[in-house]
Amino acid sequence: MRRAAIERLLPAAYQRASVPGSVLFALLEVMEALHAPDEAVLADVDALFAPYRAPDGFVGYLTRWVAMDHVLASPRPDAPPALPVGRLRDLVAHGAHLARWRGTPYGMRSALELATGVTGFVLDEPVDRPFHLVVRVPPAAAGSLALISRIVAAEKPAAVTAEVVLLGDADSADPPADPSPDQPAPGPATGQHGHAADPPAGAVGRHPVDPEPDHPADPDPPVDPPPLPTGPAVGRAAVPPPRTLPPPGPSAEEPS
Repeated sequence: MRRAAIERLLPAAYQRASVPGSVLFALLEVMEALHAPDEAVLADVDALFAPYRAPDGFVGYLTRWVAMDHVLASPRPDAPPALPVGRLRDLVAHGAHLARWRGTPYGMRSALELATGVTGFVLDEPVDRPFHLVVRVPPAAAGSLALISRIVAAEKPAAVTAEVVLLGDADSADPPADPSPDQPAPGPATGQHGHAADPPAGAVGRHPVDPEPDHPADPDPPVDPPPLPTGPAVGRAAVPPPRTLPPPGPSAEEPS
């Protein structure tokens, strides 16, 4: 607040006494200097809550505002940040988006990529272990396993267990080796080890000879069995339908 504005708040007798060179005039000048820093902060107060304009020391506080405080290594305000300030600003800027997708694979992958600056995270759900999540970390983020574990524990659903493993050469599937030229390839006439293939089920017990010309080959059995009969006759002898009698006519004793 300027000196003149402060002076207008004083009683009329003090306003008349505030002349240059007086004690009151000097006191009002000191008050203006004391108010200047606070007024500068209030004039730009929105910068305190903007992710990319807030002071570096205030970014950790904003991280807790958007429920991303699990990325901080220690709750002490004097502790060094677990992440570079730029990544903390990114997490704050995307805090509402991450909260919307929390508990989903997309949300967890986005949080991990923003916090580490590395892409390539793989999330697997083993078929033999229901409600279990395996987070595979690319080698570029091997130095941030503690941070990744905290993010996974906070972003996963409460009913799901999770583990963090590092991707390596063992995770890549080796291509199948080419067959040896000395080993015959399996085909319709050979088995896996080069022996003759077993005869089909229909040829067991008889010789695979060609049918005689006057005896045609047996027709192939139908692929699908015929449909079972349905209705009241299933499970008991078929009952013929009742006979429909003609409508009664005039009696012989009655005149027509």
